Amino acid sequence: MSISRSGTQKNRQNSKRTTIYDVATVVGTSPSTVSSVLNGTWKKRRISQKLADQILLEAQNQDYSVNMQASMLRRERSRIVGMIIPKYDNRYFGAIAEQFETMARQHGLFPVITCTRRDPELEIEAAKALLSYRVDYLIATGSTDPDSISRLCQDAGVRVINLDLPGTLAPSVISDNYQGARHLTSVILDQCFKDFGRSEPLTFIGGRGTDHNTAARVSGFIDAHQEKGIVLRETSIQTCGYAAEKAEHTLALLDKTQLKGLFVNSTITLEGVARWLWNNEPSFVTQVRYGCFDWDPFAAQLPNNVGMAQQDVIPMLEAVFEMLEQTSVTSGVHQISCVFRPGAAFRLES
Repeated sequence: MSISRSGTQKNRQNSKRTTIYDVATVVGTSPSTVSSVLNGTWKKRRISQKLADQILLEAQNQDYSVNMQASMLRRERSRIVGMIIPKYDNRYFGAIAEQFETMARQHGLFPVITCTRRDPELEIEAAKALLSYRVDYLIATGSTDPDSISRLCQDAGVRVINLDLPGTLAPSVISDNYQGARHLTSVILDQCFKDFGRSEPLTFIGGRGTDHNTAARVSGFIDAHQEKGIVLRETSIQTCGYAAEKAEHTLALLDKTQLKGLFVNSTITLEGVARWLWNNEPSFVTQVRYGCFDWDPFAAQLPNNVGMAQQDVIPMLEAVFEMLEQTSVTSGVHQISCVFRPGAAFRLES
C-alpha cells in the first residue's frame, strides 16, 4: 500500500510540531530566510518572489503553526520573550522564573518559559520551538551548551542572552561565583576555628568540575584557604555532581575525621549532606559546620549551617532586560555580586 506525501505529512504533524527548520530543510534555504518570509519582512532582504512563494507553500503543506503565524504576520514584532530554564525544583531557578515573568510583563513583553532538565538535546529542541513562534528575544538560563543556542538564534535573527552560565557568542549575566565562594569559605573556616579551635581544610562537595560556575567556586575555595595558610588535602575537592544522592554516597566513602567543615555547592547537594548527617551519630554531627552556595530559608535554620551565598536574582534580571532594550550588545560576561546570608550556626555564635 502506498502512502501519499500528504498522508505522511499528517502523520508527522501528529507526532511533532513543524518548525522553521523543517520548512528550511525541505525548501533548501536557511531558517532566517524562512523566518523573514513568514514574518513578512522578506522584501527588505531582497529574497525573490519565487523563493518566498515556495516557502509559503511548504509552510502551508506542513500546516506550520497556522493560527500563531497568521496573527504574527500582521505585525513586525511578536512581543514574546522566551526563556529556557534547567530546573523548577530549585529555589534559585524558581525565583528566576517568577521574577522573569513579572519583569517581562512590566516591559510590555509576553513571557514563555520551558524547562529542559539540563538535557542538551532538550535545550536545542526548546530553542527551535521558541524560535518557531517568532520570539523577539531568548534567554538561555543555565544552558549546558549556550553557544549552540546562540548560533540558532543568530540564524533566525533573534537576540539571545545567557543567564547563570556564560557563553562566548552572546552577552552573559552570571553571579560572581568566585568572590561569593571565597567569602563563604572564609566564613566557614573562621566559624570552625571559633567553635572548635581548629584551622583544618574544608571539603568542597557537589557540582561538576567542567561546569563554569563550579570551577569558579572551586577557585574561590582554594584561594580562601591559601589566604589563611591552610593546606588542602587530596580529598578536599569532591565535584561529584549536583544530585543529592551523589553527595550522600560520596561523603559516606570519605574519612569522617576529615569532614568537620563542608562547603556545599548547591541546595540540591545540601539535601544529600543533610541525609548523610542524619545517618551519623549525634556526637559527630554537633562537631560539623558547613555553608552552602545558594540560599534556602528553611536550610538557613539548620543548626550546623554557618551561612549561604545567595545569588541576587533581581539585579541579574534587571541587567538582562537592560541589555534587551539596547540597540546592540556585544558579547561579554556581566557579573552580579552574591549576598551572604548568615545561617543558624553563625547567628548563634556571633
